[in-house]
Amino acid sequence: MPKTFRRDPFTWLAYLLLAFYGFFLNILGPITPFLKDELDLSYTVGSLYFTAFAVGILIVGLGGRWVINRIGRWRSLWLGAFGMSVSVVLLLVGQTPAVTVGAAFSMGLVGSLILIIVPSALSDQHGEMRPVALSEANVIASLVSSAAPLLVGWFARLPGGWRTALALAALTPLLMSLVFRKAAPPPAAASPEQESHRKRQPLPILFWVYWTALVLAISVEFCMISWSAGYLEKAIGMPMANAAQAVSLFLAAMILGRLVGSKLVQRFSTHKLVMLSILTAGAGFSIYWAAKSAPLALAGLFITGLGVASLYPLIQSLAIGTAPNNTIQASERTTLASGVAILALPLVLGGLADAVGIRLAYGVVALLLVSVFIITQIASRSSLAGQPVEE
Repeated sequence: MPKTFRRDPFTWLAYLLLAFYGFFLNILGPITPFLKDELDLSYTVGSLYFTAFAVGILIVGLGGRWVINRIGRWRSLWLGAFGMSVSVVLLLVGQTPAVTVGAAFSMGLVGSLILIIVPSALSDQHGEMRPVALSEANVIASLVSSAAPLLVGWFARLPGGWRTALALAALTPLLMSLVFRKAAPPPAAASPEQESHRKRQPLPILFWVYWTALVLAISVEFCMISWSAGYLEKAIGMPMANAAQAVSLFLAAMILGRLVGSKLVQRFSTHKLVMLSILTAGAGFSIYWAAKSAPLALAGLFITGLGVASLYPLIQSLAIGTAPNNTIQASERTTLASGVAILALPLVLGGLADAVGIRLAYGVVALLLVSVFIITQIASRSSLAGQPVEE
């Protein structure tokens, strides 16, 4: 692996566009209470914003490659960015649930082209150094995403209201297009003609092994984000407001974990870091789940966040690495993994919590972590379909 990692203008553009996408992915939760009050929505309808966004991700994960092959990476990237901005404007001006939920769906559908192109382009641009690029991209995305609820709360107290935060963020693609107008993505590993031929060929078995691990790892992350506040309130006895604020501890740990991971991946193998991340998350979750007091639970929550932080970029890197000449299709399918996990697992955990109580239901996270560990161990020792395992 090369000792130096170079960040050219396109690398920085890719980082910022992924952060732009992450900001709006994480903005839906904070703005839903405002929309619920303004539009007089039920809890069921209010929950549809995130669901609609996730459905958009799923559709792009199945067919986004067709758009990219038709119009190219560069145009598709800006279609995703400006399409997200237009969808946000629709959300801001919508006066009915049909319009605002539809806008959330459009955000996930069009905006998620960014989620396909950025990992594949960074992988083609940096080759063996792609774990570094993907880790750094997710560090910046996490930093920007964590600002979303803070900006909503801050602007909500000002004359322009919470919509100002979204409106200002929606303008950033215009600024980026001016600053990075000469930046260009690297050529795809396969030409459009080759890609058309490859789309009839399945990805290697080893990719799908990693894909399964990726779904489960993303599920852990969103189960923690979605249900930690409820768990801390019901199982630990924290006041509701304090429990809600405590989720920021997990997000802060995610930022720190990804920052550290982006440095460690330059010195240690990706597989070893995945194992270390799983063990750290498992240790933290054991403390969190067994805790009877708030300080111990919060310590466990923080350690869990440190471990979970790098699982997504590292496992995604390993998955894409199994198809180095077909990165667009591989990246498209990892996007599908995100949609599946975000849509399904937090809902499953919520259903279990209704049935058996949230403390017992949270055992699902432990099972997910054990499954990720087993699957990645199998993958690391495999050479399925003749694919070398990255060391």
